[in-house]
Amino acid sequence: MPNTYSQLYIQIVFAVKGRLSLIHEKNRDELEKYITGIISNLNQKLYAIYCMPDHVHILVSIKPDVRISDLVRDIKANSSRFINERKWIAGKFQWQEGYGVFSYNHVQLKNVVNYILNQPTHHHVKSFREEYIELLEEFNIAYKPEYLFEFSDH
Repeated sequence: MPNTYSQLYIQIVFAVKGRLSLIHEKNRDELEKYITGIISNLNQKLYAIYCMPDHVHILVSIKPDVRISDLVRDIKANSSRFINERKWIAGKFQWQEGYGVFSYNHVQLKNVVNYILNQPTHHHVKSFREEYIELLEEFNIAYKPEYLFEFSDH
């Protein structure tokens, strides 16, 4: 009986609306576990996640019948609802529109996992803006600066 075999690894990056630092360290672990559950319930495999105060990095392997846009939509919608139900912030929590998706091969996984899990260290050296633009350029993705995440210096 024939089967479908695949090996699709993607890093997903998205930001808090307005790039505000709304994901507090005291809530980070709980949010990461919740997002892990979303991904697991969608039958995808999580390799790494790190929620910075103003953005998130996720490394997953996806099945070929899953649309990346649907996966990201479900992660963002359910996690924002989760944050709002817990009233972790005053007002309404939202993710910014859009996201970045970057693909990798199996040989790169260990380095990407380490990179994601060491986000706080990386951001002592470079800002999220620098990191995101570097990813876009590394993957040769054409972009217009006015359509990137709302970046503000705070």
